[in-house]
Amino acid sequence: MTAPPPLILNVFAPALVRNDSRTLAVVRGVELALPGLRLEWEIDKEGRPIEVPQREAWLAETATRGKLPLLCNGDESYPVTISGMQRFASASAGGQPQFQVHAKLPLDTAVIAAAADVLVAVAEGARAYWGQATPDEAAGDIAYQTAPTREGPPSPPRGLPALKLFEHIRSPEIPYYLGWLNYWSEASARAIGFPDPARDTGLLSRARRTATGGWIVQLTETPLNLDDPAHLEALKQAYERFPEIGGR
Repeated sequence: MTAPPPLILNVFAPALVRNDSRTLAVVRGVELALPGLRLEWEIDKEGRPIEVPQREAWLAETATRGKLPLLCNGDESYPVTISGMQRFASASAGGQPQFQVHAKLPLDTAVIAAAADVLVAVAEGARAYWGQATPDEAAGDIAYQTAPTREGPPSPPRGLPALKLFEHIRSPEIPYYLGWLNYWSEASARAIGFPDPARDTGLLSRARRTATGGWIVQLTETPLNLDDPAHLEALKQAYERFPEIGGR
């Protein structure tokens, strides 16, 4: 059986420090959000899953080296992966180093139903500034918004706005881009001016507060599909509403 195309999740948080417990909080949070999931395998050089003994101690040790090595669920027919890396200050907003967590999950019925909880678990486990989760195909189009590209001047598809390189954004609280599901910490929401009851009625109907005072904001009822004109328009309108996003 072939796994469905993935949901791509990224969150951006303050850099890891010595004795940092956030990597374990992130992994445990995903497991709680998706009952039955166990992220207890790493992947060898041949791409095969290998069980990790004493996972908690292993995560604590790797965190001291500023990383969350690639973990998976050990099921090659239904792959769930998560990893994290340090981003240097020179490649991050506000000239501050960051910790970026990246996950991929099959976009099936169960993951769609739990996606917001997964994003919140990862973001708040990492104590993130902001984060997002988007289906793989739409995430590819959104990635082309970052300017400039290696090939030359920015040329985002579908009429989407060009965005600045991450290191040219003035503050780590400002999201680099939008996605289907968006996590904004309290500081991030304040930085972009959300919520405004007069302008955000539609977004607030698909939003909720989190335990730490942040927000989870869903752009469209179903996973973002930019071949759907209504979904593309929702994404464009969100960029118009929040001109700070992407450093514009």
